[in-house]
This record gives sequence, structure tokens and C-alpha cells, in this order.
Amino acid sequence: MQDIQEFAEEYFAAAVDPDRERYFALFGDDSVVHDDGRSHHGLPAVRRWRDEGPSVRYALGEVTGTAAACEAVAEVSGGFPGSPVTLRFAFERDVQGKITLLDIGV
Repeated sequence: MQDIQEFAEEYFAAAVDPDRERYFALFGDDSVVHDDGRSHHGLPAVRRWRDEGPSVRYALGEVTGTAAACEAVAEVSGGFPGSPVTLRFAFERDVQGKITLLDIGV
């Protein structure tokens, strides 16, 4: 499994890549995403969540934790109220490195 800094850099690069499959390939089939007070269970729901969101840019900050559970802080800017905002992205990953849980908050 790649180290947490490389993983975080790949996550945020994939998040803005026009090739959406690069982003979704980071997630396991049973992934759960918590964002903006809502939960999205399973890869189809994660796809819908991502497709419904505004186009944003990320400026990656500090990355901490372990390969299985890490956190990244990023400034997020784009077409949404309150932009830019600094958010915490907490990831849990399985032994293959796929995201099983993503919790986005302040």
C-alpha cells in the first residue's frame, strides 16, 4: 500500500481529473462517504454523490495517520456557498488500499 502522502496526493489529483473512473477506482464496492450531513453507502451511491457535487479545486495541506486510517486537511474552493473552506478528509482503507470510509468535515 502506498504511503499516506502519496495516497492523499493521488486522491485529490483524481478528484479533479476529467477521467472520473480514476477517482472511483480509489473506492471499494462497499465504501461509505459521510459529507455535509449525509451518508452515501456503496459505490453506486458514492458515484451519485460525486456527480451531484460542484466543480471544486483542492489545496492539500497536512496529512497524518497510518496507511489504514489517515487524515488530510485541504482547502476546497469552487462554486459553493462559503468558498473557500478548509476541510478534514478522514480515510479508512482496506488491505488493498481501497477507501472503505471517507468522512469529510470541518
